Amino acid sequence: MLDVLDEPRFGGWMIWPTTEFIASRALETASTRDFDAAMALLARLTVGLTGEFAVRELLNARPERGLRIMQTWTEHDSEHVRRLATEGSRAYLPWAKRVPWLLARPRATRAILDATYRDPAEYVRRSVANHLNDLSRVDPSVVTEVAAAWAGEPDANTSRVLRHGLRTLIKRADPTALALVGFTGSSLRVARPRVPGGVVPWGGDLTFTAVVTNDGEEEATVAIDYSIGFRRANGSVSAKTFKLGSRRIPAGGSTAVTKTHSFRPITTRTYHPGPHHVTVQANGVLSPPGGFVLGGADGEENGTPDRRQQGATS
Repeated sequence: MLDVLDEPRFGGWMIWPTTEFIASRALETASTRDFDAAMALLARLTVGLTGEFAVRELLNARPERGLRIMQTWTEHDSEHVRRLATEGSRAYLPWAKRVPWLLARPRATRAILDATYRDPAEYVRRSVANHLNDLSRVDPSVVTEVAAAWAGEPDANTSRVLRHGLRTLIKRADPTALALVGFTGSSLRVARPRVPGGVVPWGGDLTFTAVVTNDGEEEATVAIDYSIGFRRANGSVSAKTFKLGSRRIPAGGSTAVTKTHSFRPITTRTYHPGPHHVTVQANGVLSPPGGFVLGGADGEENGTPDRRQQGATS
């Protein structure tokens, strides 16, 4: 493999199967020397594409040794290698094999995260934030513990890392997470969203307005999100939450928020005609759901979406 690394034609998508081959061959021998050589090769190859999926095989086999090597990558000159340390060790890396050892030990990657949350590359810092957010599904107390330590030693980018890394806990109205990113207000009220007409045409836009009221005696800094309850093929509803923004609301005051959400067909979601709903939340305080019906206009016949629109992409 070392002989092939400098071959000009070797690059791009050719790297992915190569990384898988390297991990597989290293594990066949069960040799420490081969394990370390494979980790070193993945660090070199990740610069050309990524080694984050293959490294999971090695972590599953020898997690403690693998993490010790990945810790050294946090000081590498290449941002791609530093990101391999943060991304490859995520609890719930998308499309990747799980590493049960990591799920059982949510503090195991703390040293890697502490070494990279102030990384000069936004590419790496975003991976750190996603890694921290993954841990919200494992142990929220670990997440707030780590975030509090970073908040005590911040740099110019730490607030952004914390907001992105704590996003799940913020949506759950975790009080520590809200305080760490500067959101305040414990006496909030959110009115039912108003959906003019109550019908969204197939491929059209949902526009809604909701009023958030601060019943407290001090100004509130509020994180506002919204959720859409999407109808599934079997008639059940699955909610998806989206960020809306933040507002400062004076004591006893209110603010109206308006949002337009597109229902243009996309490849990552299949829409189904029928009842849907939208809710708005402020610091995790939910509004009553505002109902609407998707369909009933251009692009639908007898409740069946236009197939040409279904195949469109965003």
